[in-house]
Amino acid sequence: MPSLARPKVLVTRQLPDVIEARMRELFDLTTDLAGADVLVPTIVDRIDAALIGSAGPSLKLIANYGNGVDHIDLKAARARGILVTNTPGVLTDDAADMALALILAVPRRLSEGERLVRSGAWPGWGPTAMLGRRVSGKALGILGMGRIGQAIALRARGFGLRIHYHNRRRLPEVVERAVDATYHAELDDMLTEIDILSINCPHNASTHHLIDAGRLELLGRDGVLVNIARGEIVDEPALVDALEQRRIAGAGLDVFEHEPAVDPRLLALDNVVLLPHMASATIEARLATGEKVITNIRMWADGHRPPDQVLEGWA
Repeated sequence: MPSLARPKVLVTRQLPDVIEARMRELFDLTTDLAGADVLVPTIVDRIDAALIGSAGPSLKLIANYGNGVDHIDLKAARARGILVTNTPGVLTDDAADMALALILAVPRRLSEGERLVRSGAWPGWGPTAMLGRRVSGKALGILGMGRIGQAIALRARGFGLRIHYHNRRRLPEVVERAVDATYHAELDDMLTEIDILSINCPHNASTHHLIDAGRLELLGRDGVLVNIARGEIVDEPALVDALEQRRIAGAGLDVFEHEPAVDPRLLALDNVVLLPHMASATIEARLATGEKVITNIRMWADGHRPPDQVLEGWA
């Protein structure tokens, strides 16, 4: 492709001031999709076939601000000859930290305890008060053992958790040894062996409602579900039913199927920790994400393949 000295870039959301200032230096920012060369959406923007079809002929790059691309119609973009990039690797540690926070918070009832203190109704320490479950010695199942899944596994080993994982592809033996992880080719087999499930796979057609009522039953009455990936991976009504009926012990949720809407039944439950999609919400991650977006645009504008181009396997 020919190089563009100052591509016209449409940014859909307010980004950190430093990133926006850098973009203004390098690019011509626009609000006109019909004249844009580059579209910079975020994970809460639905970039479907209709929107892609309404773009002008100059649009040749969708530089996503974020790692997940399930909100972008990749087939429609390919049909228009539009490249798509994302920003992998910049939030691995932050997301893994949050997953560990939830893995600890749910069985130890941290959210309930905090609410009890704030209520003014705490009667003081007692031998049977606020009893939770020990984390050390339990089995953690990681669904999706990519960068974040592996970072969670490394942290979880420090808390004495035994690591199991299910992935589309088995990891090299050297990686398995590094975290002492047991591979399960079948998800259902893993669910019967674990105490805590951490969901870390991308959302796509094959993972939509992957965790349904039947798989929640396999997790069992003492099981805990943690989701920092995408809400749509879990059948949310089935999850609420399982939590209400205590067919699983609890859940830690940073994402929801119809966010920002949250099922009112979830709000009423005391065995759930609810967070507002904040696993990657650190200053460092947001700035690094913006820098990756800028790099992808600059490489593309200079006539080179952008380093974080999303390939066929994401569709």
